[in-house]
Amino acid sequence: MSKRQVNVMFIATLLITGTVLLQMTLYVLSILAGWEVRFNLVTVCHSIVKSIGLSFLEYGLDALVFFTVFLLVWKVSSQIFWTKRMQRIFEYYKENKLTLDLNDRHTNGREAFTVISYPAPIAVTMGFIKPRIVLSTGMMQLLDEGELEAVILHELYHQNNHDPLKIFLISLCASTMWYIPILKWFHQRFKIVKELLADEHALDKQGTPVNIGSALLKMLKARKQAQMPFSYVSFADTSVNYRIKYILDPLTEPPLKIPLKLTVMSFSIFSILCGLFIYALS
Repeated sequence: MSKRQVNVMFIATLLITGTVLLQMTLYVLSILAGWEVRFNLVTVCHSIVKSIGLSFLEYGLDALVFFTVFLLVWKVSSQIFWTKRMQRIFEYYKENKLTLDLNDRHTNGREAFTVISYPAPIAVTMGFIKPRIVLSTGMMQLLDEGELEAVILHELYHQNNHDPLKIFLISLCASTMWYIPILKWFHQRFKIVKELLADEHALDKQGTPVNIGSALLKMLKARKQAQMPFSYVSFADTSVNYRIKYILDPLTEPPLKIPLKLTVMSFSIFSILCGLFIYALS
């Protein structure tokens, strides 16, 4: 499994989105604050639209810019609100003794785990700055010792690599820049490969695929975990069937073959924007 390919996807997503979003943000600020922002992509679009007699498209362009910025602010605000709310709920159902025991056993007392009293199996990693692993008593009762160890190793990989933050950022890029379709593909594949890498980490640490595979199967048979309204990384919530296939056959190729049609379409859209920017600078 190639960590380099995953990092390239993540960086490419941020660069594509950042280039366009920065211009849109400057444009919105120029309108709201009365600033004159030179060499702005959207301003150049306005000029070209007027020059070819399609001035009515200005309103559509304005709508796209303001909707994108509004969507960005809304998703970030919602994420902060729901994360804080769920943290309070998890704190209310926290099992203090089990939490202390788990932290002492696996992280030398560092507050990495929270165990909550809940009958359904839950294993998620949440939080951006200091991600925390949340396990339910239902999951701990469902799995045997080796399987539980595999789940913990899996989630520790996500925690140590700050995957909740990375997945939220790539999801934010894909949803706000929906008109660049390759970003959605990056988001989907990024989540899958991150789960495969976490499984691979647990497998390497334990030296056997038995525990991680049986834990996945048990979680599949158990009641489906409810979706939560904030960004998190869940043990049994992404491409379970593909992960089981990879565990059975580690030589299985990861789904990273970029589709040609999406690539051409996205490159064309991005190239047009960059071309307008170069034109403005000249």
